[in-house]
Amino acid sequence: MMRIRLCLILTIVLLASFGAQHASAQANRNGDDQPGYVANPNDEQLDPKWQKTVVFFRSSEPPGTIIVHTNERYLYVVQPGGRALRYGIGVGRDGFTWQGLVKITQKKEWPDWTPPEEMIARQPYLPRWMAGGPGNPLGARAMYLGATVYRIHGTNQPTTIGTAVSSGCFRLTNPDVADLYERVPVGTKVIIRQRPEV
Repeated sequence: MMRIRLCLILTIVLLASFGAQHASAQANRNGDDQPGYVANPNDEQLDPKWQKTVVFFRSSEPPGTIIVHTNERYLYVVQPGGRALRYGIGVGRDGFTWQGLVKITQKKEWPDWTPPEEMIARQPYLPRWMAGGPGNPLGARAMYLGATVYRIHGTNQPTTIGTAVSSGCFRLTNPDVADLYERVPVGTKVIIRQRPEV
């Protein structure tokens, strides 16, 4: 009788462990924020199409301007000579995309995170505040966009680059956001487009 109870308890523990792992993997696929999750360094190795690269880019905007193409899932930093630095990004999920013209109003390294009330209503498990660090969903750097609640920031879930999963912010891998952070000052013009110019 004791062995049967022990086997039953072990079975329940194993099933609960498998269920928790499956739920965690499902949350990753859905792009839900995972405060405290620290990515494996191998996850920072993106598919080549999402890696930072220099591309030909026609624009009448001056060098240094950031142009985000949400439908392409790329952020461009205009360079001289008809070129741009292109970064793969994660963008807003359906219902959370936007477009406009803003400026970077603030920059922070390893920023703290205070999820807006609307985000907490959608994801009640989120903390009300979280200190900056590797497990913080804002990642290594954040650049605040105008007077909005949106940011260009890093992520603790680099596997979401190239997907539409955020609540309106633009996420890059931590190495890419640190690179971008060093290239652009406060006051940089940021243009967010949902479709490329014709």
